[in-house]
Amino acid sequence: MIQTNNSQSVRHKEFANDVIIPEIARLLDEGHSVTLTLRGVSMRPFLEDGRDKAILTKPSKPVRVGDIVLAEVLPRRYALHRIVKIDGNLVTMRGDGNLATEQFDASKVLGIAHCFYRKGRKRPDYTTGWKWRIYSALWTALLPVRRYLLFAYRITLKLKQKK
Repeated sequence: MIQTNNSQSVRHKEFANDVIIPEIARLLDEGHSVTLTLRGVSMRPFLEDGRDKAILTKPSKPVRVGDIVLAEVLPRRYALHRIVKIDGNLVTMRGDGNLATEQFDASKVLGIAHCFYRKGRKRPDYTTGWKWRIYSALWTALLPVRRYLLFAYRITLKLKQKK
């Protein structure tokens, strides 16, 4: 989504991932940071579709397990997920709201998230901060029961929507 803000109004325009992500990759390669409004539910329960934003930069060092990266997982198919394993050049990542994983070559990492604006807040949650690191450690440790936690979360969302 691109947002412009002039003195009269704010306009939003959405683009398909296979159109906008290559442009984002170009900007990251040029050294810019990019603010990306998140789409999809694969990073639930802490990052929500259309609500939260990620600030991405080009990785300045090799990515590590636990990093959240934007990658081309298949030709013209992109995902912003957490790295769960690295074996040589083979990277495995999983969305926090997913049970399945994706694998791809490390060269397909386009950017790394270094902070998130969540729930409309004005202050970011940095991925290097204590709050984010604790959340990440707990959530990844809960993988064996994540299916049940996500189910309960979805039920809670549906009940809130009915109100």
